[in-house]
Amino acid sequence: LPKSSGSGLSSFNPDIFILVGIPGLEQFHFWIGIPFCAIYLVAVLGNLILVYLIVMERSLHEPMFFFLSLLASTDLVLSTAGVPKTLSIFWLGAREITFTGCLTQMFFIHYSFVLDSAILLAMAFDRYVAICSPLRYTTILTHQTTIKIILGICFRSFCIIFPVVFLLKRLPFCQTRIIPHTYCEHIGVARLSCADISINIWYGFAVPIMTVISDIVLIAVSYMLILLAVFRLPSQDARQKALGTCGSHVCVILMFYTPAFFSILAHRFGHNVSRTFHIMFANLYIVIPPALNPIIYGVKTKQIRHKVIILFSQKAIQ
Repeated sequence: LPKSSGSGLSSFNPDIFILVGIPGLEQFHFWIGIPFCAIYLVAVLGNLILVYLIVMERSLHEPMFFFLSLLASTDLVLSTAGVPKTLSIFWLGAREITFTGCLTQMFFIHYSFVLDSAILLAMAFDRYVAICSPLRYTTILTHQTTIKIILGICFRSFCIIFPVVFLLKRLPFCQTRIIPHTYCEHIGVARLSCADISINIWYGFAVPIMTVISDIVLIAVSYMLILLAVFRLPSQDARQKALGTCGSHVCVILMFYTPAFFSILAHRFGHNVSRTFHIMFANLYIVIPPALNPIIYGVKTKQIRHKVIILFSQKAIQ
């Protein structure tokens, strides 16, 4: 089918989409961009420091910190896939995005989300082994096993999200090209199509959601077993140390899943939720957890806190 070069119509894959930004708040885009940029810079700096410390410090070459460095790297991808384009819309009025660019952005945002969920499950398993079977920890979670887990969860996430690219590529876009959002996401783009998108809706909703729900159930089971083991520990000091280690994980888990589920459910069922509120929330979700994760782990994890203090005190002396 031929493509038309008109402003609003094309018959198959369009050359470009137009990202509106946050509908209803266009006149405030410049000011909204300032806190977004500040939070994004905190996310980039915090996660880069975390990855640098874990790579450079041999004392942090443990499974928990390898998973944490993967979480930091994934958070960098999640925020960088969305925020720079959002800021270019807010500040430069650069609202156009190519069809390929749109698919690429959508893939990395969704892939990072599903991978983050899998990493949190791997970290819960790591804590479960460390607290419930401490004497067997080094034999169960060897470097080889840790690498296999990391490769496995990366591959699983790829297999879940990659079909979405083809589900979008097969659709004809013969109506509007205007996306009322700051970034491309699967269902938002699919709804612009003039074909039946029921497969997109059910795959986009059921497969990632069922995967993430299974992750949450397994995380919850891990932490229930951890709590039972913690309260059986003989000394108060050991209990506090174990709970302190798990506290940062639980904070990150709640902070990650709560806004994500609100955003997904609002998209699927929340017809009474205003579009402005939903899009604002979807933007906060891709920038706030990546900014807060390194701060939470930096404050709560003694080894990282100690290494950060050493890193910055050395810089101050120089």
